[in-house]
Amino acid sequence: MVCSIIIRAFNEEKHIGKLINGIQSQLTNHELEIILVDSGSTDNTVDIAKSMGASVVSILPEEFSFGFALNKGCAFAKGDILLFASAHVYPVYTHWIDKMLEPFSDSKVALVYGRQIGYEQSKYSEHRLLAKWFPAFSNYNQLHPFSNNANTAIRKSLWLEQSYDETLTGLEDLDWASKILKKGYKLVYESEAVIVHIHEETPKKVYNRYYREAIAFKRIVPYAKFGIWDFIYLSITNIISDYYFSIVDGVFFKNIFDIPVFRILQFLGTLRGYNHSGNVDNSLRTKFYYPTNFLKKQRPTEITAPKVQYTE
Repeated sequence: MVCSIIIRAFNEEKHIGKLINGIQSQLTNHELEIILVDSGSTDNTVDIAKSMGASVVSILPEEFSFGFALNKGCAFAKGDILLFASAHVYPVYTHWIDKMLEPFSDSKVALVYGRQIGYEQSKYSEHRLLAKWFPAFSNYNQLHPFSNNANTAIRKSLWLEQSYDETLTGLEDLDWASKILKKGYKLVYESEAVIVHIHEETPKKVYNRYYREAIAFKRIVPYAKFGIWDFIYLSITNIISDYYFSIVDGVFFKNIFDIPVFRILQFLGTLRGYNHSGNVDNSLRTKFYYPTNFLKKQRPTEITAPKVQYTE
C-alpha cells in the first residue's frame, strides 16, 4: 500500500524537521510519500522539507483555507491512503503509520484518526481537552463524525468522490466525516497511533481558533445555538474543573492564571463565532490564518481574491 503523508505548513521551521524525521524513522513496509503544502512561508520551512526528501506544493497565502490546502495536497498525492499531519506534530512510536493504516483492511473504513497528546509546555486546559477528545481506548466503529486532521488518514478513492469544503474556516475534517458517515462508511479512532501536538498559541490565537471553528460549526450545523448563558456556564464550570484537577496533579499554582485565560477565550471565541453573520472577507481570513499585516508585507497591492459567502 502506498501512503501519501500530506503536511500543511506556514512558517514551521522550528518543527517540520522533527516531524519528517519521525516519519522517516517509522518501521513500516508501506511505501511512503511526503508532501508539504506550503502557504507562503517566509522562513526555512520549505528548504528544510525539500532537503529531507519532501515534495512541495505551494499555494498563495490569500488562497488558503484548511480545505483548499488539503485538496491541493490530495490532488498531488499518488498514494492509496492519504495521511494528514499538522506541521507542528511528531509521532511518539515507530508503529504510528502502521497503526493508522491497519483498519483500512476493512473495505468499509473510510477514515482513521489517531490519538493526540500535549507536550511539557502545553497549557493545562489544552492537556485536559486532548485527553477528553482523544482517550486511551480505541473505537473501531465510531458512530459520530468527530475527527481531527492533525492526525487522520482517509482513502484517496473517497476523496476523489468527495473533496474537502474549501469555504469553511475550520472543521473541514468534521464536515467530511459527517458526509462520509451518511454514505454508510465507517470511522475509526485508533488510540495507539499517537502524536504529540505542539500548540504554542498566544491568547489572541486561542480566541481566533475557537472563533473561526464556531463559524464553521454553525455552517455545518445551522440549528446549533450558543448564547451568553452557555458562555458563562461553560467558562465557570470548566475553570472549576481544571482548577480541581490541577490541584490533584500538583500543578495548581503553576497554572492559576493560564486556566481562566484559556477557558474564557475559548468560549468567548465560540460565542462570537456562533453569532457571526455576513462575509468572511480577506481581513478576517488574515486574522484567522496569518500574523498581523502578513499579506500586506507579501503584496503591496490590494488582494482581490473573491469573498466567501456564508449563509445561515
